[in-house]
Amino acid sequence: MGAGLSQDKVTEPNDEGSSNNTSWRSNSDAKPSQSATQVPLPHNCEDILKHADSPIDRSSTKKLLEQLYAGVYLNQNRKKYWVEMGSNRNCFILFARDLSITWADDVRFWQWPLLKESSDECLAVAELLNVCWLEVHGRFEIANLSPGTMYEIVFVLELTDTAYGWEVPVNLRLTLPDGSRQEHKENLNEKPRGQWIEIPAGEFNTSDKIGEIEFSLYEYEGGKWKRGLLIKGASIRPKASIL
Repeated sequence: MGAGLSQDKVTEPNDEGSSNNTSWRSNSDAKPSQSATQVPLPHNCEDILKHADSPIDRSSTKKLLEQLYAGVYLNQNRKKYWVEMGSNRNCFILFARDLSITWADDVRFWQWPLLKESSDECLAVAELLNVCWLEVHGRFEIANLSPGTMYEIVFVLELTDTAYGWEVPVNLRLTLPDGSRQEHKENLNEKPRGQWIEIPAGEFNTSDKIGEIEFSLYEYEGGKWKRGLLIKGASIRPKASIL
């Protein structure tokens, strides 16, 4: 494993997948107000919670909202869903196991160490061992996001202290349901190492949009062999949120 892994990383690789250190974290430390029972349920939350990994306490609206503010794991720890307190808007992180990563199951190129996220949850992160063809894709259904909201998508990454091969900027792309694209480049060589960072893929407003968004991180034209990239996932959240 790379020298830049933080101390809460467990070294055993794991085939099971699943924010959150700063702004991609859920509101796990927040306290719902006394009027929580009067807050309307978030958009589409009942359909989203059908994929929850653990039982949901629906004995009262207050207890349900407490769980949503803290965050709920979905689809065998491949996603996490939480609700932004105050705005009542949906937020998600798609963990690395929910992304499509070229050669991710080839142990020559990638491994899957565990990251301890909380006292009872360990998540698999993708660690790049050595590739010249970097390609990561994700997809998400807009129907699960809050209507009329400006969202942003950020990849949550870490470069280890021994990372190399990042002289060529990586490409970020967001494709909306109507086929329109947002594209830009980021120079990872200029980013801090040994800590989780956020790399924006794009932003969009959910108004009048139906279908899936697709987002990508890739670099395969420079010919450089690359090493030392950790991928935690991709966070989809209201742009102005402070979590």
